[in-house]
Amino acid sequence: MPVPSISTIKLIPSIAGKLALAGGTLAFGSWLLSDIVHLPGGGAGFLVLGAGAWWLTRPSKPASFSEPSSIPGWIRRCELVLAQFSELELSLGLEGLRSPREQELDGLKAQQAPLSVGVVISEGATHPSTPELQAALQGANPLDLCIAKPLPVVADAWSWPQELEPLDVILYGLPMPLRAADLLRLEQLPTDRPAWLLIQDSLQDSREARQEALSCQLPKPWCDRLLFWSGESADLRRGLSPVRRHFAQPARSREITKQRLLTSLHRRWQAELEQLRRARFRSLLQRSQWIVAGVVIASPVPSVDLLGVAVVNGLMVKEMAQIWGCSWSSEVLQVVARQLGTAALGQGVVEWSGQALLGMAKLDGGTWLAAGLLQGLSAAYLTRVVGVSMADWMALNAGVAQPDLEELKRQAPLLVAKAAERERLDLPGFADQAKEWLKTQTVASA
Repeated sequence: MPVPSISTIKLIPSIAGKLALAGGTLAFGSWLLSDIVHLPGGGAGFLVLGAGAWWLTRPSKPASFSEPSSIPGWIRRCELVLAQFSELELSLGLEGLRSPREQELDGLKAQQAPLSVGVVISEGATHPSTPELQAALQGANPLDLCIAKPLPVVADAWSWPQELEPLDVILYGLPMPLRAADLLRLEQLPTDRPAWLLIQDSLQDSREARQEALSCQLPKPWCDRLLFWSGESADLRRGLSPVRRHFAQPARSREITKQRLLTSLHRRWQAELEQLRRARFRSLLQRSQWIVAGVVIASPVPSVDLLGVAVVNGLMVKEMAQIWGCSWSSEVLQVVARQLGTAALGQGVVEWSGQALLGMAKLDGGTWLAAGLLQGLSAAYLTRVVGVSMADWMALNAGVAQPDLEELKRQAPLLVAKAAERERLDLPGFADQAKEWLKTQTVASA
């Protein structure tokens, strides 16, 4: 594929033209303000007026999630998510969505556990004994020392055990030479978490050379968190001095841990909330797509027109706004749906889905009606793609008072392309649903 480039010959006239236009505008504006309007300092005044006009007409930036920077801020965020679970309880007719999560948040707010250090190694590695660690970490504040079970070096997933999540500090003992399993495990440990790498070496080795060698193998954020230990107790205490300094302010250490736990809780709740919303949306989408198919078949047109199913899609979009808690006006919702629908038609979703569904219909002789009702099936598939891309957009803008429609124009093709790709993988499932729907239509017509 050729590398895109910019022609220098075309660029120079463009820049010269813009500079000439800007200079002419500035000269004309200066003459106009000084000689005609008699405004003192015409050139400077013109520049000030131009800057003011640019400030008033500059494009607005889309609203984004503002991450809290304190414990009360994260608690308020979690309480907002709890309110959304309560709304889903009412809309879905479910029970037990809010109560257990509210108890979890209350327990986290009232947590007064002592400071803790977790020591973790992989199978085959060694760590200092418990008395040596207790003596090396001894300071002004009491600490709980937790020795975790060795982590397996052969595993399907490299995530860290959940039991280590509440601990304030983690010491990860790395063997020398480094193994691939330890590096894979290290990639799953967030760099913003208080953690150090404990490495045992001999006194004869040059630690500067060892640290330089490790810097070439470890991810960059961990190169400044290396703690060396020669095997002697006195050397271990010197090596663990950064950990003791971390606990010099116990209130600050507890605050860091509690804020990290609240952040993780909020992230997990948002994922669970989105999963519930997607389940509700799937049932809504399946109902709406076959209503659209019925409307198109009842009023056949030469091509699938988005306006022909605007009423059904409009009702679906309103219900989707209730699911995601979007307080947008009906006009905004219709603009978003129309923009995504136009992008889907522009990418040829209808033409591709029509050919694919016709090919799948020929696989089974009992579904010969699919060829005659292909137009309705294509309309249903178009509704499916537009609905999924709309759900992705609402998930990205949940909690935003007013979405940025200009940003939507830029993102609509990508949202539709991703939704079409996901639904393309689920096309056999859609074809099975189409067969069941066709059978019901055959029975109803008979």
